[in-house]
Amino acid sequence: MFSGIHNSVEETVFTGINEICDAIEKDGGSNVCTCPQCRRDAACYVLYRTAPRYVTSNRGVARAEQMSIERQQDRADITALIYEGVRRVAHNQRKTADHQEKPGDGAVDNTPVYNIPTIVGRLFNGVNFEPLSELNVELRVDGVLVPMKNNNWQNPYTLVANTKGTFAFWPKPVEAAASGERGNFEYSIHIEAPGFETLNHFFRIPMISDPAALKSYSRVRTFKLPDLYMFPPGGNENVALRD
Repeated sequence: MFSGIHNSVEETVFTGINEICDAIEKDGGSNVCTCPQCRRDAACYVLYRTAPRYVTSNRGVARAEQMSIERQQDRADITALIYEGVRRVAHNQRKTADHQEKPGDGAVDNTPVYNIPTIVGRLFNGVNFEPLSELNVELRVDGVLVPMKNNNWQNPYTLVANTKGTFAFWPKPVEAAASGERGNFEYSIHIEAPGFETLNHFFRIPMISDPAALKSYSRVRTFKLPDLYMFPPGGNENVALRD
């Protein structure tokens, strides 16, 4: 419904980061990592600190372009933020990312796949209904951990206090014979924790295959689980439902 909305600042940021990182690579005299993941992290750093400018039409794009020309200081500020973001990311690199990857290495081909949606749920203490934290939540298929879309998504997922019991997974796309095929994917949430009975929650996601794998995350494509509860030994039985 809202696919026509575009933040015109994003293009300026993405272009600027690529130009600066490409120049760093060409110079060859810097210890700054310029892999795709570090570029993405730098872009997030800049965009989080930059006011967006949304456009919905070619007229809006033209107006935004004129505003950009009239506000050269904005572009200078963005460039300064890019340099700051690249430096900060270089000193705080993601340990799970492949920093040897080069731009274009992860290009998505046109193989039909089932784009499994992000799977989101919440976990609570069944006695006092408080959200649980510092526990590992596993997404499984037939007892085996499900591979994730990329290294930014972890399985197992470790719950932290500030997300109030919420966990999320984005499974890797599953190859399909053709686009438009129907399939059902059965998963389970598995959690073990001291002082609680082991929890196993089973569920099924019906899917229709797409022409190619999705390149970016979208909150629209989310499969939400019912709230899950863990109980001490001898309490309520584990939730084990199959939708």
